[in-house]
Parts: sequence; C-alpha cells; structure tokens
Amino acid sequence: MIVRTSLRLKIILVIAVTVLIVLLFPREIALNTEVSVGSVWIQDDLISEGDFPVLKDPVVYRRELAAAKQSIYPVFRKEESVSRKTADTLRTYLQLFTQFLDSAGKKPSTEINNETFFSSDVFNYLLQSRLNELRRRRKGATLQEIFSTASITAASIYRRGILNIERDQIGKDSIAIRAGNIDMIERKDRLIPPSRIPAAVNDWLSPEITDSLRRESIRQILRHFLKPNLIYDAALTKEEIELAQSKVSRYSGIVTLNERIVAKHDRITPEIKLKIDSYSVYKGEVSGVTGRILQFTGKLLHIFSLLFLFGLYLYKFRNDLYLNNKNLLLFGSIFLWLAFVTYLINLISVTDAMKLLIFIPAGSMLLTIIYDSRVGFYSTVIAALISGALRGNDYSFVLMNVAAGAMAAYSVRDIKNRTQIFRSFLSILGGYAITILAFGFERYSSWEYILLELSFAGTSALISPVLTYGLLIFFERLFNITTELTLVELQSFDHPIMRELSASAPGTFNHSLNVANLAEEAAIAIKANGLLAKTGAYYHDIGKTLTPEYFIENQRSGVNYHDTISPEESVQLLLNHVKKGIGLAQEHGLPEEIIKFIPAHHGTTVLSFFYEKAKTLYGEDKVNINDYRYHGPKPSTKETAILMLADTCESAARSLTQPDQESIGKMVDKLIKQKKEDGQLDDSPLTFRDLMIIRDVFVERLQSLYHRRVAYPDPLIVEKEKDGQGIIPPPAP
Repeated sequence: MIVRTSLRLKIILVIAVTVLIVLLFPREIALNTEVSVGSVWIQDDLISEGDFPVLKDPVVYRRELAAAKQSIYPVFRKEESVSRKTADTLRTYLQLFTQFLDSAGKKPSTEINNETFFSSDVFNYLLQSRLNELRRRRKGATLQEIFSTASITAASIYRRGILNIERDQIGKDSIAIRAGNIDMIERKDRLIPPSRIPAAVNDWLSPEITDSLRRESIRQILRHFLKPNLIYDAALTKEEIELAQSKVSRYSGIVTLNERIVAKHDRITPEIKLKIDSYSVYKGEVSGVTGRILQFTGKLLHIFSLLFLFGLYLYKFRNDLYLNNKNLLLFGSIFLWLAFVTYLINLISVTDAMKLLIFIPAGSMLLTIIYDSRVGFYSTVIAALISGALRGNDYSFVLMNVAAGAMAAYSVRDIKNRTQIFRSFLSILGGYAITILAFGFERYSSWEYILLELSFAGTSALISPVLTYGLLIFFERLFNITTELTLVELQSFDHPIMRELSASAPGTFNHSLNVANLAEEAAIAIKANGLLAKTGAYYHDIGKTLTPEYFIENQRSGVNYHDTISPEESVQLLLNHVKKGIGLAQEHGLPEEIIKFIPAHHGTTVLSFFYEKAKTLYGEDKVNINDYRYHGPKPSTKETAILMLADTCESAARSLTQPDQESIGKMVDKLIKQKKEDGQLDDSPLTFRDLMIIRDVFVERLQSLYHRRVAYPDPLIVEKEKDGQGIIPPPAP
C-alpha cells in the first residue's frame, strides 16, 4: 500500500515521463513558434542573424534522392580471367580425355559415360573422332578440331558476356560493366543469362558445321565449361548510388546576414516555411553548448508544466486517482505512447496530413472508459498539447485533436458493451472534419489538400476504435483495472459463478438479485457508482454455494440444520461463507473491486442470534463476543456501505408479516440506526443526507417488492358456488 501511494514514486514517475518525452523532440526545432503553410506571421519581422543555407522541402529532397538512385545502373564486374581459365581447362581436359579414350577401348561403359558427362551418342562420336586422328583419316572431324571449335566459340561468347544472374532479376534495361576503372553501359537483352548458355552455343556455332553429332558434342562440352564472366557486385552498385545521392544538394538557396526571412502579417508560403525551418536549424547549430542546454531546459519546463497541471487537476478533483501510483503510471504510459507515435510520424511523414494518424482519440476513449469522461477530456487536452509541442507547437494540430478527442470521449461516456466503441467513428470524424474545414478555409487551402486531410482523418477515426478495443483489454490486464465494461460483463448470468449460485443456492441467488436492485437504485440516487454496487451485490454471497443448506433462504424442507449443531459450529459455517467466497472469487479471477464487497457486506457485525444462544447454554462469562463477530473489514466506500444496508434490509423485509409502508419504514430506520450505532458505517463516506435518501429508496423499493397480494378464492370453491349464485367476487384488498 505504501508503494501505491508513495510520494517519492510520484516524483520519479513525473521526472521520468518528462525526460522521455523531451528526448522525443525533433532536434532541429529551435524557434518556439508555430509555423504552418497558410497561416499569418503575427510577430515582428524575422531578420537573419547570419548566413545560412535554405533546406529543400523534404518531399522534394527525397524525390531527388530517389531519382539519383534510379539513374544508377547495376554494376557488374567483368572477369577477364574467366575466359583464359576456360581455354586452359579445355586444353587440359582434351589431354586427359584423349588419354582416357585410348585406355578405355572402343566400347563405352556406363561408368565412362558418367565420368565424362556425355551421352552415349556423343561419347561414341568423340571416340570415333579420336580414331580418325590415330588413322590420320580426314573423314569427319578429329577430336582436336572439336575442342578447338569449342574453345573459339567460348571466346566469342565471352566477348558478348555471360551474366551470373537471370535478366528478370535486373531491375533496369541496361547494366554497367566495369573493366578496370571504366564502366561501359550495355543493354541486358544483348547479354547471355545462365539459362540461355546452351541456346547461345547453338547460335554462335558456325552454320558450316552441319553434322548434328558434332554440334551436340561441342554444345555438351561448353555446357559444362562455360562460366559467367559478368558478376553482379552489390557493394559497387551501392557505392555508385551513394556517390550519386551525395551529389544531390540538400539546399535550395542561401539567406545572408540581416536578410528578412518573413515580414509581420505576411502569409506563410511553402518557400517562407522552408526558410524559417532552416533558420531554426541554423540557430540550433550556432547556439553552442550553453544554448543547447537552455533549449533542453526550456523543453523540460514546457512538458513539466503540462504534466503538473494534469497532476494538479487530479489532486484537487480526483484525489482517489492521484493517491494511487498505478493510475499515474497508466496516464504516463498513454502520454508516452502518444508522444512516441508523434515522434515516428515526424520521422516518416511524407505529407503534413499524416499528423492525423497519431490516434489521440484512441487515448481519449481509453481513459474515458477506464475512468470517466471528465478525466478523458482533460487527458485529451494534455495529450494534444504534448503532441503539438513535439510537432513544433502546431496550434491547428492541437485544436483538431482536442475536438476529435473530446467527441471520442463523450461518445463512450455511457458505454455498456464493447461494440459501442465502434459507434465513435462518426463522432471522431465529425470533430476532425469541422476543424479541418475551419483551418482550410481560413488558410485558403486547396480542395485537394482539404480532401487529403479528411481522408487521413477518416482513417484515424476508423482505426482509433479498433486500437481502443485492443488496448483496453491490455490495460485491464496489465494494470488490474476494472472498467464499466468489465462490470457489465460480470452481470451476465452465464458467468460460471452465477450459474453455480442459481443451481446450488436458488434462494441466495434470488436474494442477491433483490439486493442488487436495491443497491443500484440507492447508489444512483446518491450519485455513487450504481453499476459497481449492483455487480458487487451479485457476488457478495457466492460463498454460500459450498454449504447452501445452512442458510435460511435455501431451506425449503422446513428443517433448520442449525438446530442440530452447536452455536460455535453454526458461527463457523456462517463465517466461512465470507472466507470461502473470497477464495472462490479469486479462483475465478474476479476484480479486486468486486471481491471487496464479500467481506465488507457484513463488516464486523456480531452474529447476535448464536451469541445469545451460546450465552444461554454456557453462561455469559464463558462466551467471548469476538468469537461470534465477522472479521470485516468495515465498508470503506459508498457502494460497499450501501450493499451492507441493502443486504440487511432485504433479509429483514422477507420476515415481515404485513410489509406495508409503515412497517417497512420502521424496519429500515431501525436497521440503519443499528448499523450506525454499531460503528459499521464509520469508515464509509456516507453522509446523513445520503442515509436519508437511501432510506427512502429502500422503503419504496421494498414495498413494491413485498406488497400484499389480493387473496383470490380457491378455484374449486368458485366452481361450487357458480350454481345459481354466480362467481364470488374477490375480497377487497
């Protein structure tokens, strides 16, 4: 508990969040001035204090870099040694193959074919060519001539060039072939890819070679010995791209000392905005260490002031949230998340309209669902101001997100199920649309730009509910938070505990429903949380499911089991329904806010019936009253105190023989007075006025619940009296 409320942790949390957000500021922002195209410069003339270059528009600069990259052809290294190695290999292989044929004989075997990589027909042809050489007969080509032709053909193909990758892997229509320090541009369709080597051999062979076996022999020889001599070099290509991009100027001009950058009441054009942004960078560079320290300090104070205002609001108006550091950590997490998204948008933004994808409305809906609409709205203002600061103090951005965030918060104000989150789309879009049109008309923006911003706003409005739905479950689990959506879901009778309660203890189940209705009405009447009171009432007696027969509302046979056991055993059974109820709730993962109702609905009251019974049996001096007392704690919230009173009054009302307004009123007054005099309400924030309102609600609801019914006659008697006398009218109520 000390950790949850520690002031030291609060200070550490604020400092950590402040520093982390400041580190997300764009470094180049040195002027504390909101600048946007179309706005009017309302300050004095801005005069340059030195010479500085004017940065190009980021979009233009990126486009030029892309064009520079596109102008570079893929670089391939021409390996001259490949052709020489292939010629040497062919000569060496000719010698080895000749020796192999001479020793193998005329009949080729499968082993010989596998060794030489040739088909049987080609092998026989080469063998015959060798025999021709030995016989010095010129009938047909000799083996020497075949390999010589292969070598000449290979040299011709290498002069054309063999690629080491396929053509479709080359993104451009030409490549740069580097030989030494010289690049030659060659169309890729003139070069030979690996898959086209066999076809290229056929194309390059002299048409005078008509012998098909001779052509096939040369083709098979070259298929195994031709290697790519044009090798793609990614490193060289990257170097060329970097060199080309380095030649692209980052600047579009220069502003000299004492030159006016913008005059007072001038409208900001894209060119003027570039000059102001460039001047911001220049001021940051020339400010030195002292200037950078002062700027960092200013940013710290900027963000700290916003967080301080938010903390002050919580301290003054929502002290319950301020005291619990878990809540402060949640707020800090959401502010940091939105700041980080803003930082990413600043980095990757290709259009100013992308700023609408920071999803501040999602944060608004999250905090509204978790807490309430007031906290959600105030958080929206702070989050929008923080993101606006990261955007260079962009006022229009702040107002757009305050409008959209406020609409988002109010759209989920009374949410009852998760599907309602998606109804927020139109609310968020409406908030964005109004402000986008307002600033667009004010700045004479083009309809094209206005429609662009509206499209991004629509995207944000569509994605924000989806983000809210996904993040809500995450925050509920991570921070152990019970939202109103969780409470609504817990009220389902399909919950395993509710099903077990209705099946094993129907009397307790019916009692819990009646108490829940009483508690909800009373809580709403005094402006407490009616949903929480009702849900807590549903589960306050779940411990009775383990021994339902020992509780009067479940005894249908007329037998009271407590008559057969000692007072101590009875008390232990009754006390156990609280202890076991807590265990059952924890086992099923019920929220802590609901579990609190189980021990608090009895507080530290005494089981007076069994206490008096024990005194009669054993003597007053031998009975310790604390042994007959619930262990508490006493109710500490309005909702748990209301449940204690509703539980007592509903149980007592069922025992009234004449439940009219007067008797119910006296009973409720007596029970509330007893609880107050016993000190059971001392820890709760209920006031005398609250108790009077609760009393009136209980009397009205209990009277309608247990009013006297009209005593209609027995149908059999009516049938007997029908003969000549008509139907006996029912007695007056």
